Amino acid sequence: MLIGAMARQTGVSTRLLRYYEEQGLLAPRRRPSGFRDYREQDVETVRHIRALLTAGLSTRSIAALMPCLPGGGDLAPVPLSADLLAGLGRERARLREAAAGLLAACEALDAVIASVHVP
Repeated sequence: MLIGAMARQTGVSTRLLRYYEEQGLLAPRRRPSGFRDYREQDVETVRHIRALLTAGLSTRSIAALMPCLPGGGDLAPVPLSADLLAGLGRERARLREAAAGLLAACEALDAVIASVHVP
């Protein structure tokens, strides 16, 4: 699919798709005309990229993780550096802490909502 169709299907701008390619996160094939030709599996890759960016990972970290992400067929184990693994562990701890904070906020709102009497 061409870049415009990919942008519509993923909700990501064409500019951002080009940026992902520049960062080594996407590698669309090229048509003889030179236009980018995205595959269906690239849609899933973009979703993974968006989720990891939302989680706070840098594009550099995501690029290192790309071989580990599903969607590329059978994956062989990929060696990751100790620094990258440590960084991922810290990021996971940060996300868990944030999730716990959000859960506490939801519970507080539940208590407020339950205590309100509507006339």
